[in-house]
Amino acid sequence: RRMLEGMVHDATREIRERERETLIRLARAGEFRDEETGNHVIRMARYSSLIAKAIGMDADYVETVERAAPLHDIGKIGIPDNILRKPGQLDSEESSLMRRHPVMGYEILKDSPSKYLRMGALIALGHHEKFDGTGYPNGLVADHISLPARIVAVADVYDALTSVRPYKNAWSNEQAVAFLAKTRGTHLDPELVDAFLRLNDDVVRIQHELRDTEHAILTPRATQ
Repeated sequence: RRMLEGMVHDATREIRERERETLIRLARAGEFRDEETGNHVIRMARYSSLIAKAIGMDADYVETVERAAPLHDIGKIGIPDNILRKPGQLDSEESSLMRRHPVMGYEILKDSPSKYLRMGALIALGHHEKFDGTGYPNGLVADHISLPARIVAVADVYDALTSVRPYKNAWSNEQAVAFLAKTRGTHLDPELVDAFLRLNDDVVRIQHELRDTEHAILTPRATQ
């Protein structure tokens, strides 16, 4: 019996690890046409799990957020290259098309038997919403935005700010923290920002462990 239990445990662990690898590869496939992001999706997933844990979510929820977070921009695979790779500012029509990627991501991931993909669908749909209702695609306000999307929004904004882009240098931790504090209650959920700011030591450690190489190349469409 112990042998069988051990075999089942090992098989289950292997399946979970394969699913985790598949999720990461799917997320990177979604970003490959847009940018070479280095460890962006891994860092922001780790930040997301820190936030979820800090606000008291259980271990299963924390793990699910971490595995689903990298799928936030999967909908960009449906955006034409001439928009996704445009080096300058998008015009109004192009911007309107770009703003469809949250819905595209939701349509790709929804109704899956996988809890990771189901949460990924919510994250994809809601991570560009803003706490004050000025975001997109639906202009949702406060807790009408799903919790995992609000969590990932904080993590994603912070990592975008502290990463190199062709049009900007990486912001310092202090500059990014100041920006988060400034936008709490407007762009970002204030409770989640406060939780994230309390985690500064862990955030800096993750930044160091998962820092990008000097060869990582990113494009202006990264945070659209």
